[in-house]
Amino acid sequence: MGEHPPAARIRLRRGIDRGPRCSGVPRGSRSIATVKPKPNKDMNDTFAVINAAKEILMMSAAAVLTRPVWARYRSTVQVDVMTIPQPLDQVGDVARRTQASGFSGLLLTETGRTAYLNAAVASQAAPGLELSTGVAVAFPRSPFVTAATAWELQEATNGKFRLGLGTQVRTHVVRRYGMTFDRPGPRLRDYVRAVKACFAAFRTGTLDHHSEFYDLDFITPQWSPGPIDAPDPKVDVAAVNPWMLRMAGEVADGVHVHPLGEPGYLARHVMPNIAAGAAKSKRSPSDIAVIVPVMTIVGDTEEERRNERELARASMSFYASTPNYAFILDEAGFEGTTARIREKQKAGDFKGMAAQITDDHLATFATESTWDGLEDALVDKYEGIATRIVLYNALTDPERFERYGEVAQRISAR
Repeated sequence: MGEHPPAARIRLRRGIDRGPRCSGVPRGSRSIATVKPKPNKDMNDTFAVINAAKEILMMSAAAVLTRPVWARYRSTVQVDVMTIPQPLDQVGDVARRTQASGFSGLLLTETGRTAYLNAAVASQAAPGLELSTGVAVAFPRSPFVTAATAWELQEATNGKFRLGLGTQVRTHVVRRYGMTFDRPGPRLRDYVRAVKACFAAFRTGTLDHHSEFYDLDFITPQWSPGPIDAPDPKVDVAAVNPWMLRMAGEVADGVHVHPLGEPGYLARHVMPNIAAGAAKSKRSPSDIAVIVPVMTIVGDTEEERRNERELARASMSFYASTPNYAFILDEAGFEGTTARIREKQKAGDFKGMAAQITDDHLATFATESTWDGLEDALVDKYEGIATRIVLYNALTDPERFERYGEVAQRISAR
């Protein structure tokens, strides 16, 4: 996966979004020079792909250790704001405020309400605003249904819609949506390809996609939305573990990074694996958008920042409670955090969960700054890596939202 931690027990279990479980190593000490992989076929295949990517993307062998590949490809960064879907009579106002404040776009998650309906209303309320689902759950909907929905949103936004998809987790897919969850990684790969086949069919009238999970070969003019005067929507996927990141680099147009994606994780896992996947499909890493959600702690007084820290602590403890994400914290030097949080979670002690997130966690996984320093703090951290920064907690009171928008404008104008 590019730069592996030493003696990593890397489990490339397709369809389960897990990363490596590593022994404690001081932050910043992991280097490709210390790789000691176990000799097995999966690992050999993995390194073959990565080495091929490096041959294409590096100027010399020395550059492997001294210069990140992706830094040569990414410059302008767009800044979006994240929101959960709102009641339909309210989301139009959110979209207008987002556009007026200077953000590049609005990213809609999918929780109890659907992201697609919110995107449709937002497209009419704020023409020209870029919209994306970040992310919509893939498997409860057929690829054709998802493709047709994205197609209409792309038309409604005049080409400014991005389709973000994710697997969710087994409990939600099986027990809430009533769908199967076998081999979700390979299924999502086929899903993305099937969606893109549907896009092509809407233009050509011919649908011919056959894969392990989806067979689609019937379409007539009556059941097709037909061509639109906009390019095909970009299709992005949520990915955490190395296999999923490589898959995204191979078949998707972008990657939604996890909110715990601190710079060390981005450098060790996200960027090298995207590059490896891109090389497999003979693409440049610059063809794949890297969409990074950012938790911020901003204020000009200690009291203001203290309140923001507590909000970030609660959000971070929620994400850190998921076992599949534990390796991100472990590799950053916070071994055992997930286990401690889960003990509190099982006891229903939500304050106790947040208390496991220390100030050191916040310094690693969030960006703390004064208002005047926020622009430089975000650029220093993510320039050369992120294509789009998504402000996780900008939608608070109107005054703070406008100040975040001013920062977003300055970053995007660089």
